[in-house]
Amino acid sequence: MARKRRSSAAESLKRQKDGEESLSQVEEPDSDRSLIAIFVIFFILIPAVSIVVYKVKFADRVIQTETSIRHRGIVKTNISFQEILTEHSKASENSTTRHYDYPVLAYITPWNSKGYDMAKMFNSKFTHLSPVWYDLKSQGSGLVLEGRHNADKGWIQELRSRGNALILPRFVLKAIPSEMLKKKKLREKAISLIVTECREMEYDGIVFESWSRWAAYGVLQDPDKRKMALQFVKQLGEALHSTNSPRNNQQHMQFMYVVGPPRSEKLQMYDFGPEDLQFLKDSVDGFSLMTYDFSNPQNPGPNAPVKWIDLTLKLLLGSSNNIDSTLARKVLLGINFYGNDFVISGGGGGAITGRDYLTLLQKHKPTWHWDKESGEHLFMYRDNKNIKHAVFYPTLMSILLRLENARLWGIGISIWEIGQGLDYFFDLL
Repeated sequence: MARKRRSSAAESLKRQKDGEESLSQVEEPDSDRSLIAIFVIFFILIPAVSIVVYKVKFADRVIQTETSIRHRGIVKTNISFQEILTEHSKASENSTTRHYDYPVLAYITPWNSKGYDMAKMFNSKFTHLSPVWYDLKSQGSGLVLEGRHNADKGWIQELRSRGNALILPRFVLKAIPSEMLKKKKLREKAISLIVTECREMEYDGIVFESWSRWAAYGVLQDPDKRKMALQFVKQLGEALHSTNSPRNNQQHMQFMYVVGPPRSEKLQMYDFGPEDLQFLKDSVDGFSLMTYDFSNPQNPGPNAPVKWIDLTLKLLLGSSNNIDSTLARKVLLGINFYGNDFVISGGGGGAITGRDYLTLLQKHKPTWHWDKESGEHLFMYRDNKNIKHAVFYPTLMSILLRLENARLWGIGISIWEIGQGLDYFFDLL
């Protein structure tokens, strides 16, 4: 019956279009009028109203990028090397307005000093800044915390004078897991070293990384060791939460934890999964999810395909239509500000920074291609030895696509790392 109604309405409209009949000249039967009315209501009015409602209700989900970058018309799939060379350094003078209203964590590394300047210039774009400074290592039968020589108090003071981003240095656990996790005194020592350093240096908390090392040592495949590892993370978070922030006695120190993404459609024993997220959610303020490095020199390809990102989020949070919004906000989707230059045949190549990338554009003047499947741009070139390379480096469009995706999930982002990107990337934040 429905099929006949759509057919009658379509035929009636076709006759009008072809000039065979006109509603103003020929009186239509009542049944045809009813069918036309039904067509108009269901296929024109209702969709139109729905679009208006959607725009009103979900307008805040659309990222309003910096006006200048929109007017320049450079956020697109059809890009050119000349356009990038001309526009990349033209970051907006309005460096304080945030366009992404979920948590934004940015990493800064000592080996890419540009990140220190970007952190100062765009301080208000971030909620958390994490300089990569500390390692917690085994020393004889004890532990030692290394990295204070990297800490720059003058830089921290300048950051705090310019904005409100919290300073959370990264601490990497490099101590031998089998020793530390089994011995209560060593676990307590590790927590004491970290909390004391935060107090003395007046940090706002820490970013802590241990999961990948535990996976490499086989800790996570053993149920008992895995339980001890998770309990240690929980205790560290509780210790930081019981310590007041140096800048605000009404707030505790914050604790971000770094986790890797799964490498298959099914969670493995060593993967960080939804049960781990639930166990740690009350003692961790944010989970820095490393959704990048999908490809490598042995298997060249995109840095972070959007389908893989969505799969990772579904494994961790469930369906985007039915998730705990408070918990989702604690997940920080990893976005890479670096790229990769891979050798196509024979393997080889690796990560490149913005500086290296711009040099390649100037030298080879390549043609860009947009890969719909991965949501990334790439270009090919041949080096001096006539060896073919494929370069995947983030663009305004690829970054915006991931920001929009993160917003739909209601999650934050973490950027590795801001010293490797281009200036106009920050207009998107």
